[in-house]
Amino acid sequence: MQLTAHQIALLLNGTVEGNPDVSVNQLAKIEEALPGSLSFLANPKYEQFLYQTQASIVILNEDFVISQPVNPTLIRVKDAYSAFSVLLDKYNTIKLNKTGIEQPSFIHPSASVGENVYIGAFAYIGANAVIGNNTRIYPQTYVGDNVKIGDDCTLFSGVKVYADCELHNRVIIHSSTVIGSDGFGFAPQKDGSYTKISQIGNVIIENDVEIGANTCIDRATMGSTIIRSGVKLDNLLQLAHNVEVGKNTVIASQTGVSGSAKIGENCIIGGQVGIVGHISIAKGSQIQAKSGIGRSIEDEGKKWAGAPATSFGNNMRAQVIFQRLPELEKTIEDLRAKLESLTKAENQ
Repeated sequence: MQLTAHQIALLLNGTVEGNPDVSVNQLAKIEEALPGSLSFLANPKYEQFLYQTQASIVILNEDFVISQPVNPTLIRVKDAYSAFSVLLDKYNTIKLNKTGIEQPSFIHPSASVGENVYIGAFAYIGANAVIGNNTRIYPQTYVGDNVKIGDDCTLFSGVKVYADCELHNRVIIHSSTVIGSDGFGFAPQKDGSYTKISQIGNVIIENDVEIGANTCIDRATMGSTIIRSGVKLDNLLQLAHNVEVGKNTVIASQTGVSGSAKIGENCIIGGQVGIVGHISIAKGSQIQAKSGIGRSIEDEGKKWAGAPATSFGNNMRAQVIFQRLPELEKTIEDLRAKLESLTKAENQ
């Protein structure tokens, strides 16, 4: 990527201070940037680096007041952080822009592959699978029979999508994630053993979902496990069979959601949260990391914390009390000693 300050300013609707013809070919943090780099300054805490950086171009807020001379060309925008994120997206798009079918790879004769598709080496596309336009499937990815993948999707190396699952448009799945593995269904027998319950459903992932690495989403026993549009899932999650995650919900790493739980829209769920099965979580709920959700949450837009979870405010008060327990114990012991002393004095 080779761009001039003038071109970048046009892209970001910004104004140039300095040489409009200076060019850059890489992005870098302001404290590490070298000549030929483009950087940004959004947090005033890093202002010192603006006067020291070797970056050729720096993006900063239009209302930022400079207190010392600067060497790089400046591009002023309304929001430097958002503007730089636009450039990161453009850079990443260019870097990941691959097309064509590499060999060796296997595409079943009955599979349908759209236009401008990339299929990496050692990928497997099963019978009757459908791959949409502009979709990228990286090496060593498995796409099972009857899988449907929409347009503009990206499946990074090592992703596994089991048979009959559906990915809609603009879905991103990172390496080693498994979509559609069997749900954890076993029937206990009288002799103490377990008989497997066949899992014949699928997983449906709607538009604009991104799923991190090493996450597992189980297929439904019957029907579908559903991830609604706009959901963002972190690395190392477990979503069990028949779970439904509502639109624009985000879930952080190491959270586990048990079977048939229903999570509402626009929820924010922290890391290492445990959610039991067959409950529902109301729209807009915010759940603190390491919380345990053992019953349905019915009130929308509330914060929850603890294991078992209570309202966020009650949990914070409980933590304060917990921290004071040694002090309270000492107070009780002092009072007990005084009471014993008074009792002994009365009996004499």
